[in-house]
Amino acid sequence: MSRDTQLKERWEQLVNILSNQFSQGEDLDLDAIIYLIGVQELGKVHSEYKKDEKLNLMHIAICRLLEPYGFYEFEFFDEEGWPHYKVKEELPPLKAGEQSVLMKEAIVNYFIERELIS
Repeated sequence: MSRDTQLKERWEQLVNILSNQFSQGEDLDLDAIIYLIGVQELGKVHSEYKKDEKLNLMHIAICRLLEPYGFYEFEFFDEEGWPHYKVKEELPPLKAGEQSVLMKEAIVNYFIERELIS
């Protein structure tokens, strides 16, 4: 099985699992899944978030997702429990499709690590 085919199958499996759990079966998009990862990484699942906090949650998720690729490094948790990352290497210029594939691959790997999918 090619890497692209495997990624596509794992992505679809993950979207189905998360959509059934968090949106009554309506497919979650990439941004929604990134947001969920941010909430999970923060660890404050039952909180209400303001618009700027939601953007910060997505930033946390992106940093965490791209950390294994060497782009970010965890630094510390602040006094409110929010994780902070530093840039280790700038992301190369990517086309929209390439960004999407990178993020999907990173998300799939994140949930493989957590044994939600295999």
